Amino acid sequence: MKKTPANEGLRRTNDPPLLILTSLASGPKHGHALAKDIAAFAGVELGPGALYGAITRLEERGLIEPLNDDDRRRPYRITEAGSASLASAIADMRRLVDVGTARLRLALGGLS
Repeated sequence: MKKTPANEGLRRTNDPPLLILTSLASGPKHGHALAKDIAAFAGVELGPGALYGAITRLEERGLIEPLNDDDRRRPYRITEAGSASLASAIADMRRLVDVGTARLRLALGGLS
């Protein structure tokens, strides 16, 4: 039987829309540049289906918008609504981290 890490499946840091918005927060990028940036800062390799499917959904929701074509590549930028959505998601994650950290301290303190 293969042993898996205890935290496998507990982390959700590979959400394509969140990763794309985070990447675009530093400036416009085309698909390939997005994939490279996401791999660099999050260690997540998004396949073309996941990447371009999420780009389409984000564009439909008005969270990102395409810019004029740069050669054959289509760059995207985050919109004001996308920035607000990203800020809200980060605030939610921060609350979860704060509560989880406090409760873990209690749990670990109770074991001593």
